[in-house]
Amino acid sequence: MRLLLIANPVAGGNARPRIDRTLKLLRDAGADVELALTTAAGDAERWAADAGSDNRWRRLLVAGGDGTLNEAANGLVGSDLPMAFLPLGTANVFALETGLPTTAETLCRLALEGKPRPIHLGRAGERYFLLMAGLGFDAEVVRRVRLGLKRRIGKGAYLVSALETLAAFPPFPLEIETDAGRFSGHGAIISNARLYGGPFSFTPTADLFSDRLEVCLFQRWNRRTLFQHALALLRRRPLDPRRVKIFTCRRVSIISPQVPVQLDGDFFGHTPLDFTVGEHTLKMILP
Repeated sequence: MRLLLIANPVAGGNARPRIDRTLKLLRDAGADVELALTTAAGDAERWAADAGSDNRWRRLLVAGGDGTLNEAANGLVGSDLPMAFLPLGTANVFALETGLPTTAETLCRLALEGKPRPIHLGRAGERYFLLMAGLGFDAEVVRRVRLGLKRRIGKGAYLVSALETLAAFPPFPLEIETDAGRFSGHGAIISNARLYGGPFSFTPTADLFSDRLEVCLFQRWNRRTLFQHALALLRRRPLDPRRVKIFTCRRVSIISPQVPVQLDGDFFGHTPLDFTVGEHTLKMILP
């Protein structure tokens, strides 16, 4: 079997040893593997797009974090090439969401022998996402994260950024139109998947295999409410329904301008922006 392995060597701080081990395991299993190491943003997307239109490849294996996977997914839109994922990032939300194995040996076996399953992609403007979009506070936290600090202390960099954002505490008034109605709030999570930021969940019934998005709209916004949301997430308890509105839809239009947006944990830009789901599926090799 001929595979292209697209790998991010700086994912999670230093992923190169795990990448080298993965390469050896695949070749020992008889796979013909070509390695492509990313060095800049956009590499994974470009190489995935090339692989998707090249019939030399039987499968694509992506090794990195959720951001690297997002790039590759955008490159593969419209292609039938199956993709497997080796999680090497900081949060690895996609791996938790889909129950991917945790050992390199089992992951390599899955990449070679597993069957692809179609998952639905969310879309923000012209960009696709697998997991979720965040609008408001969490996107501002992502925007402020210093990459050098993230490489040194991992998830701790997000805590530092959250404290900095909390000190400024900018308001994010939000007006949204959906096929479920028109609503207002102060930030939102638009989810294609159940988990967020690790083993946490704002949208407990979101499903990668469904052609619907689940939206968590924050209707009240102050430091006390933010603390209550964080405490509920840490305790794995439902959010207070008096302070959030959770609903499903297929289309979301953000009318309010200049609200920050993150996609799959990477800063994307600002509103206004339209979100949809179900236009394209991606063939992912999953347990």
